[in-house]
Amino acid sequence: MTRPDPLPQTLAACADAVLRTADGRAKTALSRACAEAWFTARSSGTPMPVGVAQPPLRPARPEKPELLSPRDVPRRKPGTLEGRQAILHAVAHIELNAVDLHWDIIARFTDTPMPIGFYDDWVKAADEESKHFDLVSDCLEATGSHYGALAAHAGMWRAAEDTIDDFMGRLAVVPMVLEARGLDVTPGMIEIFRRAKDDRAVEALEVIYGEEVGHVAYGAKWFHFLCGRHDLDPKDAFHRLVRTYFHGPLKPPFNEEKRAEAGLPPDFYWPLTEPADQVSPKAEK
Repeated sequence: MTRPDPLPQTLAACADAVLRTADGRAKTALSRACAEAWFTARSSGTPMPVGVAQPPLRPARPEKPELLSPRDVPRRKPGTLEGRQAILHAVAHIELNAVDLHWDIIARFTDTPMPIGFYDDWVKAADEESKHFDLVSDCLEATGSHYGALAAHAGMWRAAEDTIDDFMGRLAVVPMVLEARGLDVTPGMIEIFRRAKDDRAVEALEVIYGEEVGHVAYGAKWFHFLCGRHDLDPKDAFHRLVRTYFHGPLKPPFNEEKRAEAGLPPDFYWPLTEPADQVSPKAEK
């Protein structure tokens, strides 16, 4: 495992370096080092330049796990050790993709001028996702498994590819749909591991659950910022972009309390639970 030493001199170059690092542990180590460098420079009064980059279409990935179509990923009963390992493996895969997604939004859209707070938020989110991957990988290894031992979902990067040229679309689909889904399902996962008396996994998932609210909130904040810049109604723009880039309706039940805490009111997501051609005019109001 190697990482650039010294680190790249611009934030975009740091993001690009993370995206081009294949090994999961090496990727998160570089991600955390870049985040530390960014915030150290910010606190010194001499911020690191944002810069520009030409990030890869797809991030580098380790040889394992094997990536399969969602319908081909084996399902295991959560009441078994193997089932709990499969849950942890899936979460680790999500978190590793999230590391790349957050660095990609920094590197991909440098042609759009943004306040420095935008970069603060997504660097912090990428740093936290890196911590999450490491925490869950530690939990996996404590059970005798490891990241890469099982097959994983091949479609995780699709949202990034679909929104490669659409900054607002990226914000709408990744943090405000995909990460918001994590707020819905994580409490159930925590309960599975609590019943199994796996305190280490419970603690890791509770950290993830608490911090993911902030990531969804970053998405909502900067989506509203860009809507204001372009004089767009945020709710209408969100519905249009999700129907353009997200494949299929959103699926309840929703964690309405945590979604509201993150800045997502029900009238943003409930109308998207039906296909666009079945939504009544009343539902859009």
